[in-house]
Amino acid sequence: MINNEFYTVRGYQLLEQNKSKLTSAMEDYLEMIYRNSLKEGYIRINILAELLNVKAASATRMVQKLAALGLLIYKKYGIIMLSESGKEIGEYLLKRHHIIENFLKILGCEDDLLQQTELMEHSLNPKTVHKMNVFNTFFSDHSDILESLREYQKN
Repeated sequence: MINNEFYTVRGYQLLEQNKSKLTSAMEDYLEMIYRNSLKEGYIRINILAELLNVKAASATRMVQKLAALGLLIYKKYGIIMLSESGKEIGEYLLKRHHIIENFLKILGCEDDLLQQTELMEHSLNPKTVHKMNVFNTFFSDHSDILESLREYQKN
């Protein structure tokens, strides 16, 4: 249920460095590209558009913006690969997503979990996400206390 992995300091630094340049939509694209390139090392523009429920032309424009920031490598035939800094930011973004999702699960907020996670992840700073991860890890390591919380929530 809970991912105890922490992310690299470099991931935090890159995210903070690019924060002024990255919009929420850009973060969503990077996270999705990272998530799906774990399997094959790349993703195609049409698959990315389908996964994000956008038109291929919109996905192409966003990919071009991310490539201009040095986060992606966009090749012929719609092949998208992450640069090293893109991989580090993508890894952080995916871990951030999982941390928030696990946090919400611990709280018992499972209705519209994906939507809540997506809305929260763009507004939290890395220090807060780190503290959420510590919170998640605490409950993972102390399942008896988690069970007590569950009982308390029922009443």
